[in-house]
Amino acid sequence: MRTGLAVPQYGAFATPEAVTEVARAAEELGYDSLWTADRILTPRHPKDPYPGGDGTMPEEYRTFLDPLTVLTLAAAVTERVRLGTSTLNALWYAPILLARTLTSLDVVSHGRLDVGIGLGWMRDEYRAAGVPWERRGEQLEQWLDAAETIWGSAEVCHDGTRWAIPPSSIEPKPVQRPRPPLLFGGFSPGALERIGRRGDGWLSAGLPVPALTGMWETVRRAADTAGRDADALRTVIRVNARLTDTPAPADRVPNEGTVAQIADYLLGTAEAGIGEVEALVDFQQTTSTPGQLLDAAEELLKRLRP
Repeated sequence: MRTGLAVPQYGAFATPEAVTEVARAAEELGYDSLWTADRILTPRHPKDPYPGGDGTMPEEYRTFLDPLTVLTLAAAVTERVRLGTSTLNALWYAPILLARTLTSLDVVSHGRLDVGIGLGWMRDEYRAAGVPWERRGEQLEQWLDAAETIWGSAEVCHDGTRWAIPPSSIEPKPVQRPRPPLLFGGFSPGALERIGRRGDGWLSAGLPVPALTGMWETVRRAADTAGRDADALRTVIRVNARLTDTPAPADRVPNEGTVAQIADYLLGTAEAGIGEVEALVDFQQTTSTPGQLLDAAEELLKRLRP
């Protein structure tokens, strides 16, 4: 099983020293990838509940570093690990600008970038970013059309209803050709269909395995319909773990539990037939120092790779 770790980015970990210490150490431990998330505000009176727990956003999210700045810093102190976003809320950014930043990160990391894209869940953030909440799926399709043209074409031209790019040269291109891998988050039928139709993988979460396998079948059917190789798609399972000293009830695993419980859950997903599975674990909500985070990360890795 490939293993990923959420690199320090928010709460008590939102410091350059934490980023560099954990990024270096994670690579030395043997982790395959480092990941960041995308959050721009914590509303006092949110219009939408947080999709987890009792609906309250974690207190740690009040302080949040920019995801691509953090990955650039991690790239500078590592040589091997992949660098991914889980997930970027693509519609907050004009495709020509975000495509340029992502290309730059792929170049400076010598081709180690995985572009994970989602649509988010909070209307307050969309309004603050000046982006329409309605018709997000349709907007994302056009965003992807523009970005893939920027990454792939020698002469770039895009004429959409929201974004238009005149015939232009836009260089450099990404190191990875024809573009960095694109992974999509989401659980709705439309989001799962998009993964199969034009993605390289699925950014999922720590859901019950039967739910994951059912949604994965939707992804595979979409890939088959689009004439794509469903077996080439991958799945990244993100777990925002809260560690306990004693075993948690089964219905709370993997988002709560001992390291052994979380490892057993992740190993079970790898055997469930949902593509090539990569575990992505975030310990920033259950530890308070880089040392504690790395201790948990090392223990998990030993259980996943005995």
